[in-house]
Parts: sequence; structure tokens; C-alpha cells
Amino acid sequence: MASLPVEILLGIYLGLLVGVIPALVSWALGFTFKYFTGVSIPGLGVVVLAIALAGVSGGLLALADKSITSAPNAERVVTAILLVGMVSLYAHSKGDKMGAEFPRRLSLRGLRDKRLSADVVELVGGRDEVRIRVAGDVADMEGYPPLPESLRAEIRDGEWTFPVDLRIGELEARLEERLQTEFDLGDVAVSIDEKGRATVVAAPPFSGLSKRITDGRHAVSVDALLPTGLARNDEVTVLTPDAEVRGTVISGRTKDAEKGVEKAAETPALPAVADADAPPAAVRAPTTTGGEGRLTIAVSRTDAAPVLRADSAKVIVEPRGTRREYELISLLRRAGNRFRRVTLDAESELAGSTLRAARVRESYGIAVLAVRKPGGWRLAPRGDTELVAGEELYVVGTRDALDAFEEVAR
Repeated sequence: MASLPVEILLGIYLGLLVGVIPALVSWALGFTFKYFTGVSIPGLGVVVLAIALAGVSGGLLALADKSITSAPNAERVVTAILLVGMVSLYAHSKGDKMGAEFPRRLSLRGLRDKRLSADVVELVGGRDEVRIRVAGDVADMEGYPPLPESLRAEIRDGEWTFPVDLRIGELEARLEERLQTEFDLGDVAVSIDEKGRATVVAAPPFSGLSKRITDGRHAVSVDALLPTGLARNDEVTVLTPDAEVRGTVISGRTKDAEKGVEKAAETPALPAVADADAPPAAVRAPTTTGGEGRLTIAVSRTDAAPVLRADSAKVIVEPRGTRREYELISLLRRAGNRFRRVTLDAESELAGSTLRAARVRESYGIAVLAVRKPGGWRLAPRGDTELVAGEELYVVGTRDALDAFEEVAR
């Protein structure tokens, strides 16, 4: 028989070894009863059940059993029984506490209503406060110009204190208001975790693009095939895979097909010398040159999500006033048609024939909208219109049909 200290150590080892399962059962019982019924199980009953699960018949009655207390390893067994009882009682109290505090229905709002961890509470000026710091870099908000690096660094290095009794959702709202006030940000979104670390997404101070967005509207950007002549304040419908969103154009940039860089149309420059007596010429708003590019539109908050989810979208320009050009283009694009300007080569089999003889609609599945003659464009040409080498044809059709017709024209 070993000495008493050794027997006690062996009893602790035995209690920890066999007490894992009883502790888990005690925690589960405490949590389940408290969460679903609001009733706490008496701790004595949980301890008796845990010791019985540990393999000692009768639970606490084993402490009065002479076959156990009079055994050569009585100290070891009694120590193990007491340890199993204490571990199970502790696990039961923790499960009971978690069952009382655990939300009955999980939701994003419920998680936002949680409070910060007690580890971040500081004593400032004789009262408890929490200090919020920005974790990581400050991200740019979609649809706005990027933040200046100096402003980004100033926000990233800042810290703000708030009362300790505020919930996380209230802290986020307070910090958003504080950032907008201190830095005059156009918009800001803040997310705070339980450790007091804030993730910030911000737009630069109101200037340029931000002033073109009215209250209740949000600017979002999407890659799209932009029509020629699209200008600011045009009303467009953006077709995404899961929604049709109507918005107002804020800006549009097309990409140079050869260089692969974005190229925005510029406002025509005024003449160097102006006639003082002549009325001032109206400055035309910048327009897109047409092609693949990126479009930024102002939409409502609910319509912003489907546009942000889309990798690319189709743009349909709504008619303005009595002009029907955009409406016609939109209808043709909805039907899967495209437009193309084709130059007729001298070696083409179409050179020298008429539209009726060439049978372009029947043979190639395209329609000729206009032919450029020496005197200018001839719209909706008749069948007897002669096709001369070097002339330009403005045709409409599907992408495959246009490719096939362009090969013949060349």
C-alpha cells in the first residue's frame, strides 16, 4: 500500500480520468433544463448521478459503504469520488448559467445586442469605459472614390472611448456618427467584435461624386457593355442575373480595346478666342464612347445588393422626353441584337450589288439600318440602294450573324 499523499494523487488522477463523461452529462442536463424549461436541477441530484455514471454504485452512498471505505485503496477511491462530484457540480453550474444567458432565438440583431468582453473594460476617470480601436486597414466603400491615404491613416490610428453599458449595436452606431462628425465622411459602415476591434468601410468627405447622390440613394458600380452617348443623369435599367434595377447614371467609363485601359469621354474644350457678341455655347455633358466599361448608378438601398452581387450586367437606357432612340436600342438589345459599323471592302462579293440582290437579311440574318453615301448617311435604305466599295454600313443583328457578315464585307 502506498503512502497517503501518493494515494491522494492517484485518486485525483482517477477522478479526472473517469469524471470527463459525468461532467459532460452534468453540463448538458443543466443547460437543457434551464434553456427549455427555466428550471434548475438540484446540484445534489446531479452529483449523485455523475458518481453513479463514474462507476461507483449508489453515488454518494458509496462513501458509507464499508467495502469501499475499508478497502486497501480507500483513500484513492474516496478522493476520486469527491473529485468527480466537484467537477460535475461545477459543470452543472456552468451549463445552468449558459442556459439562462443563451438567446432563445439566434439572429443578427441578437448577436449585435451582445456586450463587449469584460477584458476590454478600462477604468477611465473613475468610471468604467471601453476603448475602440480600428483593426486592419480602412476599406473603401463601393461606388465612391478611394480615401486619401492621409485620411485613411488618421482613421486607422485613432481610438474612441464609450460607456461600458452600451451594446455592440449601439457602439457601432455611435462610432459611425463619431467618424462622420470628426472626418466629414460621405458615408461609413462599422462592425465591432467582442474584443472591441472595429472594422471600418468609409467614403471620402462630400465632394465630387458624393454630391450627385440624393438622400436615400446609394452609388454602386458594375461592369457592363455601355452604349455610345450615355451621359450623367440618364435613367437606365440594369439587368442582373436575379433582378432588374432602375437607377440614375452618375458616371460611366469605357475601356480602350487596344490598350486595355479605362478611358472616359471628356467635355469638349471651349474655343481659344470667343466672340463677345455671340451667345455663349452650351457645354455638353461628357458621354461614353461605347464598349465594355464600368457604370456607376444611384439606386435605392434595397436595389444596391443585387447590383453588387453581379459580376457584369446589361444596361438598358430609358427614353427621355419624346426621343425614342434609346428605347429602340433597348428593345433590340433585349432581343439579343447588337450594332456594328462595317466598311465594305473592294474585294468583297457584295461590292457593286444592291441590297435586294445581296439578300443580306435572308442570307446573313442582319438588317442594314443606314448606308454612308458621299452626301451623308442614308437611313433605312431601299432595296435598290447600291453597295459601293469603301462605304460604311450600320447593321444590326446577333453577334454571330454580325461576325459572319463582317467576314463577307471584308
